[in-house]
Amino acid sequence: MKGQTYVILAISFIILISIFAVLNVEVVEVNYLFWSGTSPLVFVILFSVLLGGVVTAFVSMKKYYELKRENKRLRQQIISLETELEEFKTSSLSSETDNNN
Repeated sequence: MKGQTYVILAISFIILISIFAVLNVEVVEVNYLFWSGTSPLVFVILFSVLLGGVVTAFVSMKKYYELKRENKRLRQQIISLETELEEFKTSSLSSETDNNN
């Protein structure tokens, strides 16, 4: 259900941005770092939204891989601790058996 909500919100956002961009078709001057040029405002708006989406995706991928790496490390730690616990149980059982004899 949560995934469907995100898809619906994304589609709504895309439709809203598209309508806004199509309503702004006049030519504007765009100042870049070292030069300037003219371009239809619709292209400037759509390019800005696209660039924002790409940057957001890269930041999200970085966070995703960090969490994945942390998850893997914690799973290995759990396995190590479970193995240690089993060894402790078997050693304590064998020492109890030795003490009873």
